[in-house]
Parts: sequence; C-alpha cells; structure tokens
Amino acid sequence: MEEFKKDLDSLAEQLGNLKNVLRIEDKSADIARLQEKMSATDFWQDQSSANEVVSRLKPLKNDVDDWNSLNKKFTELKDLTVIADDSYAAEIKKEIGELQEGCRVLNLRTLFFEKLDASSAIVEINSGAGGTEACDWASILYRMYFRWAEDKKFKLSVFTEVPGEEAGTKNIAFLIEGLRAYGMLKAERGVHRLVRISPFDANKRRHTSFASVDVLPQITGDIDIEIRPEDLKIDTFRSGGAGGQHVNKTESAIRITHLPSGIIVGCQCERSQHQNKQVALNILKAKLYERREEQRKNELNKIAGHKQKIEWGSQIRSYVLHPYLLVKDHRTDWETSQAIKVLDGGLDDFIYAYLKMMAQEANTART
Repeated sequence: MEEFKKDLDSLAEQLGNLKNVLRIEDKSADIARLQEKMSATDFWQDQSSANEVVSRLKPLKNDVDDWNSLNKKFTELKDLTVIADDSYAAEIKKEIGELQEGCRVLNLRTLFFEKLDASSAIVEINSGAGGTEACDWASILYRMYFRWAEDKKFKLSVFTEVPGEEAGTKNIAFLIEGLRAYGMLKAERGVHRLVRISPFDANKRRHTSFASVDVLPQITGDIDIEIRPEDLKIDTFRSGGAGGQHVNKTESAIRITHLPSGIIVGCQCERSQHQNKQVALNILKAKLYERREEQRKNELNKIAGHKQKIEWGSQIRSYVLHPYLLVKDHRTDWETSQAIKVLDGGLDDFIYAYLKMMAQEANTART
C-alpha cells in the first residue's frame, strides 16, 4: 500500500541504524561463543566462572533478541502491505505505531555505552545537615528508588541502615539487581534538595533539606581490582533490627576499613558473618573501581583542559513541594510539575535526559 511507503522506509532506516549502533552482528557472534562454552560438560564445575559467563550473555541476548523480534515484525508487515487492500489500513497503521515505539525503546539502549552499564547497582543514601528533616528526606528518597525498582521488576536488598534519632534514615545502602540498573541509576549520583513545609515544625515553616546519593556498579569477577588482606581492618558487631531476629544474637555484622584509601564499608543484611563479609568486600571493590575510574577521567580532563561539569557533592536536582510543585534537574534543565509522581518512582524522564546529555558529550569528545 503506497500510503505507508514513507513510514516503512523510515522504519527500515531506523532498524539498520540500530543494527549498526548496537553491533548486532558482533553480539550474535559473541553469543555463539559463550553458548559454546556453556555446552561444555564441566561448565558448571567452576561456579564463579559460570556465573560470569551467564551475566555476560544476558545483556547480549537482550539486545540481539529484541532487535531480531522488531526486524521480524517489520518484514512481516512489509510483506502484508504488498498483498493487503484498504480494509487492512487500520491494522497496518497500528502495527507501524508499535514498531516505531519499539525502535524508540531500543534506541535508548544506545545510551548505555560504558563498560559496566549492564550491571546491577549499589546505592547509598546519606542524609545531609538538618537533623530529623534531612533524615526524613533520605527515607523519602529510599522509597522513591524502591518504587522505581518495583516498577522495573528489579530486586532490592538492603545491606545496612542507620535510622535517624527521631524519624527517617541517616544512612542506607542497598543493592538493586536488574539488567542495566547501574546504567540508569548512575544518573542519580549527587546531592538532592527538598523544599517543603516541614511536618516536624509546629509553626509550619518552609524547610530545605539535603541528601546525597552515591551509585556504584556491582562488580563481577572480570574486573581487575586487587584487595590485599593486609590492607583491611575488619570489625564485627551485633546487627541492628527488630528484637528476636537471628542477626541480633550473634556478631554477624561486618565493617571493613580499607587502610590505603580510608574507605569504610559494612553489611548486616545476611545471617552469617561470612556472607556479610563477602557482600562488604563486593561493595569495597565497587568503590575502589569507581575511585580508579574517577581518577582516570580527571586525568583525561586535565589533558583536554576541560573542567568536569558535574562533580560529587554538587546539587543535581531540586524537589519543590511548596509553594508550588516542581522537580528540576540542574544538569539537563529537565523539569516537571508532577513532583508526587516523581517521588513515587517516576524517574525515567530524568534518567534518560541525563543519559542523552552524557552520550552527546561523549560523541563531542570523540570528534
């Protein structure tokens, strides 16, 4: 049908571009190699190595399978337009719309170009100055990320939590397990500012609160980060939590200090000291990797004579709940008046606006 020729040509071009940008042929070859490894009779004897192969395979198959599915639907639709009459016009128009949306969603994958973007994410929220107000704001942020993860069908596990003296949370660290969780949530790294009428102020005055969010990739075995036992100071203590739980009856919680860097990590979510130690070491590995990458980027920026626009500790986003509703990201200028929706986990528009900005900066730097 001639009336749809322009739309079909556009879809063909989009699918071709996505095939090149997502490196579908290269990834298909990688999938074949990894599946050949998995077919070996002794594949599962080394559990750590096997899990690493499986974790590498998942994002590759995700991209290839989704592109193949879109391309198959496009081919079927193109064949249909050759033989269909006008009675199929509404159905063809609907399917073109679905394919365009599929291409748009798949195109967002091109924003995940860094090495660990496919990883799960370790998130840490720290309340700023302001006592109860700041602790309550930290707990609101935690709920926001919990709802975001819930909507994505991602699993969330709390590592450690320090409650506020009266309400809220002083500090909380948790893992969000899901494909590209880190690639998305790295957009949240920085200081978040809340303006509202305080529920803790009898005079109903407006208060400003701050909390910082740090996001790290969950490190797998293929990242070269050396942690020497002699560089670690390990403390054990009794975990917090509701009375009567197993974690309160033994010193299962772990705190690890990495002496060369001064980084301190902890975990109290698991039932055994050994499990908590492994989780804490994984967090430490992620923090050391992030520090190494930050140093590398800073050196590149010095060579290029470019000052990094966003640094840890800078205010990245404001959430205003009084005298009007507004959430604004100060890096991208993306904003919305649907503040309640955002605090209920509606973060995707902010996340993708940031990722698009970073992709543009990376492309500019390469040219």
